[in-house]
Order: sequence, then C-alpha cells, then structure tokens
Amino acid sequence: MSEYPSYVWRPVTGGRHAFPIAATKTSAGEPVSAFCGAEVDAAELHDRSEMDWIREGTCMRCSRTLANHP
Repeated sequence: MSEYPSYVWRPVTGGRHAFPIAATKTSAGEPVSAFCGAEVDAAELHDRSEMDWIREGTCMRCSRTLANHP
C-alpha cells in the first residue's frame, strides 16, 4: 500500500466522486474521469464551497470501486 493517497474526493455536479490525484493537476476545460466513470470538466475539481461538500452525496460506485481495489 502506498504511503500517499492515490485519489481525492471532490464534490462535482451530480455527486461527490473519487478522482485520481493526477486529475487535480489537469487544466480547466479538459475532461477528467472519476473511478466510477463519470466525466466532468477539470475546473469542477477546484474552488468548491463547503455547501457543495454538504449538498452532494457520495458516489457509492466510486466508494465500492476503491474498497475493492486497494
């Protein structure tokens, strides 16, 4: 197991999804994929409010994918 996490959770339109760390370095306007397959613009990974974290539910597909693949 890696000493550092290989993914981050981010609230985006439609839910709170898990993304590879590399997705956080992707330029705005470029698509990024969550572990569940959901695609969003990389700009959605940044500058989210605390209300976004509260409002968006956790994607259970991302959660199960990460639980099954350490």
